[in-house]
Order: sequence, then C-alpha cells, then structure tokens
Amino acid sequence: MASDPKNVSCHEQPTVSGGSPTTSAIMFSAGVLGNVVALILLEIRRRKQPASLFQVLVTSLVFTDLLGTFSVSPLVLTAYLRNESLIGMSESRLVCGHFGYAMTFFSMVTLAILLSMAVERWLSIGHPYCYEKRLSKRCGYITIALIYLFCALFSATPFFGFGKYVQYCPGTWCFIDMHPSEREHKVFNIIYASCLLIMIVCTVLCNASVIYHLSLMYRRRKAHRSSVRRQRGHKRHRSIAKEVEHLVLLGFMTIAFVICSLPLVIQVYFNISYDRRHKNNLIPLLLVSANPIIDPWVFIILSPPVPRLLWNKMCKTAKFKPTQEQVRSIHPDLYQSNPPGDSGGSVMKVYTGIPGTAGS
Repeated sequence: MASDPKNVSCHEQPTVSGGSPTTSAIMFSAGVLGNVVALILLEIRRRKQPASLFQVLVTSLVFTDLLGTFSVSPLVLTAYLRNESLIGMSESRLVCGHFGYAMTFFSMVTLAILLSMAVERWLSIGHPYCYEKRLSKRCGYITIALIYLFCALFSATPFFGFGKYVQYCPGTWCFIDMHPSEREHKVFNIIYASCLLIMIVCTVLCNASVIYHLSLMYRRRKAHRSSVRRQRGHKRHRSIAKEVEHLVLLGFMTIAFVICSLPLVIQVYFNISYDRRHKNNLIPLLLVSANPIIDPWVFIILSPPVPRLLWNKMCKTAKFKPTQEQVRSIHPDLYQSNPPGDSGGSVMKVYTGIPGTAGS
C-alpha cells in the first residue's frame, strides 16, 4: 500500500504548518474556567451536606477533565509560540509520546468514570437494598484508583511496541496511529476502540434502565393516594425529583461524550476494515479534545443547585401565595362537610391551631 506523502510529512515535520493559536487558547481558557467553576460548585455543595457517592464520582470526573486540559493544551500553545512541532521539540519524541499518551489515557478515564456514575445510579434506583448495604464513598475512591491504574497501563503499551503514537498536522497533535501497517498496532487500535464502544453501550443501557425504574416509581406513587400515604408520597416525590436531576446531568454528559468519542471509534474501525487513508482524521481528534471542555459547562448549567436557586429567586420575586385548591391538596383534614342542616354546601372549618387564621 502506498503511503500518503502529506500524512508522512505530518508525522515527521519539525515545524508547525498552519493552524491558529487563537482557537487553542480559547479552548484552553474555556476548559480551565469551566472546570474550576465546577469544582467550586462541588465544594460549596460538599460544605452544605455530606458528599454522596455520586458527588465523589462527579468530582473525580471534573478533576480528570481539568488535569487532561493542563496535560495537552499548554503543549499546543508552546508549539505555536516556538513554531516547532511536537516532534521538533524533542529529538527522542518524548513530547509527542506524552501528548498521545495523555489523549488516550484521559479519553478512556473520562468514559470509565461516566460509566461508573451510570452504574451507581442504576444500583441506587434498581437495587436500593444492595446499594445501601454494599456501596459507600470508599467504593468510589477504590473504583477511581482502579480506573486510573488500568487506563495508565493500557495507554503505556505503545512505548513497549504494542501500538504507536504519531504526529498529525499541523504538527501540534499526537495520537494513536490511525493507519497502522504492523499487526500489533492494529490490534491495539481495535482494543482501544472496542473498550470505548463497550463503555458507551453500557452507559446508555444503564441510563435507560434508570429511566425505566423511575417511571415505575412515579406510576406506583400515583396509584396509591390516601391521606396517610400522601405525605409519604410527597417525600417520595422529592426523592424522585432528586434522582431525575442526577439522571439529567448524567444523561447530557453521556450525550456529549458519545458525540465526541463515537466518531473516533467509527474512524478506527473503518480504517482497520478498509485499510485506506483519509483526510478527516483530525476531526475525531478535535472532538475528543473538546470533551474535557464541554463536560464542566454541562455540569455548571445542569447542576441541581443552579435550577433550584433560579426557581427560588423567581418564587420570591413573584411573592407566591398558595391558593385554596393548593391548601386543600396539602391539608385535606382542614376541610369537612357542613352539618345536614346547613344550606351553604361545603365550607372550610379552620381550627385555631393554624397560624394566621381565625378561630371558629
């Protein structure tokens, strides 16, 4: 198979050929700002109430995104400032190897943590007894450590000949060789893409199961209505609302990662299957690098405290007062029928124990 001269020159060129440092600087700034704000929101929430297992996983995800941003973006800006490619910065290709390692490592860690969050929600909703007895924050810390260890070992295998990191145009990117000729490099690409695909499918299935169980919980709550069960149902309604908030946050983060990572998975499989070279390899890489920037902003926008704060502000501004129908639904025992001799129909009997009302 003949090699693409342009692709070969990108693999070996010592200088940056085109591109704009402005875009890289904007992406770097947005990533750092978003992750820092997200960490501040998580710290504020932790001080108000003890951190849950879900919050531990969310914090680790945001921290991972921030670490990933600092691992690669400064190298891109440095390459533009010095007009040297990643290969040109180091004769031993250490800079290019570090960049490719960081891209592979953080793409796997991010999706693995998202999968852990989805499994945590699935166990919490679908298997609450097992969740309460077996899972704790300690399990979250152990899971994060194992994820980091596995992804670190796998991403290091190209340094030992299993897989290969190469440079891409305009000389500011290094990632796995998308068109490997050696068999072991092809196997590495297939394993990498398969790991991403399996985690994506499992995450989507867990979220679908959570939606199904939440719908069952909602139907059960509507099916049982009585004066005693209504108060319990109100608490259950609050619990369902909280679970929905977590599900919405997890769902949008999953959608963002699927959009950013699935094109890369498809491109890897396509290149291995058809053994052709294409000019669009940079697009999947750009999408993968954009995920650490998107994730924190999704969290900031959809984080539960933000919608609640806005709703409370709106209620205070409107000076909301409950209507008689809403009071009737909350306190049905305050309403009872008139004696048979009364011609006024049904009137409200208010007891003197209720503040702000007149005694009968």
